[in-house]
Parts: sequence; structure tokens; C-alpha cells
Amino acid sequence: MFRLVAILALGILLCACTSTVSRKKLPYPLTNDTFDEQVKVVTVPLPVIASSPNEGITVGALSAFLLHNAKDEVSTLVAPQMNYNKNFGVTTILYGAFYPSPERHWQINLAQATKINQEYRVRYTDRLFLQSDKLDLHALAVAYTDGSARFFGFQSTASKANETNYADQELGGDISLGYHITDNFKLVVGERLKKVNIKQGAVPGIPFIGDKFTVTEVPGIDGFSVHAQQLSLIYSTLDSLDLPTTGMDARCFVEGSARALGSSADYVGFGAEVKGFIPLQDARFITVVRLAYNEVTGDNVPFLERSTLGGETTLRGYGRYRFIDNSYLLLNLEERIRLFRLKLFNVLADWEAAPFVDFGSVMSSVGHAKPTSFQFNPGIGVRAVVRPNIVGRVDVGIGKEGPAVFVGLGYPF
Repeated sequence: MFRLVAILALGILLCACTSTVSRKKLPYPLTNDTFDEQVKVVTVPLPVIASSPNEGITVGALSAFLLHNAKDEVSTLVAPQMNYNKNFGVTTILYGAFYPSPERHWQINLAQATKINQEYRVRYTDRLFLQSDKLDLHALAVAYTDGSARFFGFQSTASKANETNYADQELGGDISLGYHITDNFKLVVGERLKKVNIKQGAVPGIPFIGDKFTVTEVPGIDGFSVHAQQLSLIYSTLDSLDLPTTGMDARCFVEGSARALGSSADYVGFGAEVKGFIPLQDARFITVVRLAYNEVTGDNVPFLERSTLGGETTLRGYGRYRFIDNSYLLLNLEERIRLFRLKLFNVLADWEAAPFVDFGSVMSSVGHAKPTSFQFNPGIGVRAVVRPNIVGRVDVGIGKEGPAVFVGLGYPF
């Protein structure tokens, strides 16, 4: 199997080039009215080497096709990929990001492994919904199975000795409509639906969650449904919604889930988040600060609907869902340092180093937070930024259980 991946990687490397293709051969959504009749297509080959606490080591190769519009901006990204992981076998992936205008974009991710794992995800954003600068629409539809999921128990003291594995199988989506009250304030109403099944996991040697915990101890391990409504208030002074360099974003929300509407349990979630971006030296240095709080109250709340920390967007020294309880407090500090600008394969990219510190804890309620329960995760990230909308990243975080490596697209926050 490794020989297959090596041959694939070598073949992709030999295909690196810049070419022009007639727009007639690249129909919507690959191109749109912002493209010239001859479209510049840059093919960038990349190896894939990733390691995370939950999934283990993944190797493979991808080829990114970057389509440039008439302004020579990357307006479409299509990236077929093939990976190998000992737990999931061979995974074939097609990722696409389409930006027909600065206000609208699509993202798709289609992935199928030979063992358990799969992901079919479509995301749509329209910041001029119904041609109104007062309304924006966000929609997501997803069906996926993650055979690497973990559960260690509730509370910040959950021991690695209690580690269990399962396959998190979810089908659902969400939709939200935002109304701009002023230039900086926005009110958002949202609806979230999903069906969750808990199946046998893909990682050998780790007990199945249902063999170590009961439904009474951990509600939701027999599966659950969610039908929730959310109301949010957002204040933002960011200079860009996709790749901000200055400004502040503050938001608070409340979400309700009711059995009367089809959920498995009655509960209420609420929280707040503040992000700040402080640039220096013409944005060569950007200090990014995030402070977040989340709490869920109710009886028999499914374990995956509670407050969770761990993974590439919260505590980067641990795998996803490492810590679960009713509440969390989280602080992220990151310094994004532009090292240089380099034109590689005819694509101009900013290359960044990003030393960071993640500091957070889960607890039964905020009033029960203890200084000794907080996790301290230092780390370093490397980012390639293709403006106005694309970021590739590698983040390495250090937790008490060792290092964690995350590879992905977009900033972590």
C-alpha cells in the first residue's frame, strides 16, 4: 500500500505546471463571469504527511489546481487527494472551494475510505442574500463517519487510562440568516438538525465506548437526535471576514433543544467569544487573541452536545473531544509572523510562522473552575496564505500526553 502512495506522489510531482485552459471547458462553478476567456490554471503537487492523537499517521499526496480570475486572484481551488492510514486504509478525497464573488462562496469536501471513514460536506455562504447588503445566509449539509473518535470520561481529570474508541456517524446540517442592524452589529437566527449514531470504531487495541460506559453514565452513546434553534448577536470591526488582519469580533449566543421538536433531550446552551487582531509593521506581525466561554444546562444531555475541548481549533496539544463537560473556558494567543513572500508555481503566497499558546479547561460549571485543572499547550504553526481567501496550515501543539500535529485549510480561529 505504501508503494502505491509513493508512486502516486511521484506522478503528481512530475505534473507541476502552469497552463491556460479555455473557459468553455471549465463550466460553473469552476469559472464565472470574473474569469478571462483563457483561464490560468496552476497545478501544485504536495505530499501529505500528518499525525494526530486520534487518527495516527497519515501519508499520501494531492494535486491542487488553482484557477485565477481576470484580476489574477485565486478564485477556485480544486484538490484531489489520496491518503493511507493504517486504521482506515486508503482514503480518496476531492476538496473544492469556489469564490464566484467576494460575497459568495461554496466549499465541498468528498471523502471515502476503504474502512469506516467517510465525509460528504457542502458549505455555502452568501453575504448579499436576496441581493441585500442587510442579509447574509450560511448553510451546511454534512454526512460523515469518523472511526477515530475518542471518549475518556467527563471533567478535566478524565484519565487517559479510561480511553475508549467509537465511530461518530452523523447526518444533518444547519442554516442561519443574519440581519445587519448597523455596519458593526448583526443579529443571527439559526436552525440545526442532526442524527447521530455511535458505531464500532476503527482503532484496534482501544476498548469500544459501549463496553466501558453505560447509557446512564454517558447519555447519547446509544445514539441521539438534535433539533435546536439558535439566536446570536455579533459585533465586528474586522477588515476581512476571510483573512482578517485588524479589528475585533465579539459574539454571544443562546441555543435551545426541545424533545417536542424531535431532539433526544431538553437542554439549553449559551456562550460568548471575543477575538482580537492587532497588526504591527504593516501587518507583518499580527497578534491574535481569542477568549471563549461555553455552557450547556439540562438533564441527560448527549455527551457530544456538551462543551468539548481538544483538536485543531481549541487545545492543539490534544485530539478532538479529549475533554468534555458542561462548560469550558478557553484562551488562545497566537503571533502570526510573515516571514517572506514567495512566488511558487506562479502563485504568490505569504509564508508565516505562528508560535502559539492554548490555555483552557472544562468543568461542571464556570463557578467550579480550578486553576490546577487548566491545560497549557504551547506550539508552533507554519502557514501559507494565498490572498484573498486561502490558507494552508500545519500546527504542532504540545500537551501533557505528547505532541499533536494538525494539517488543514483555513486559520484555526
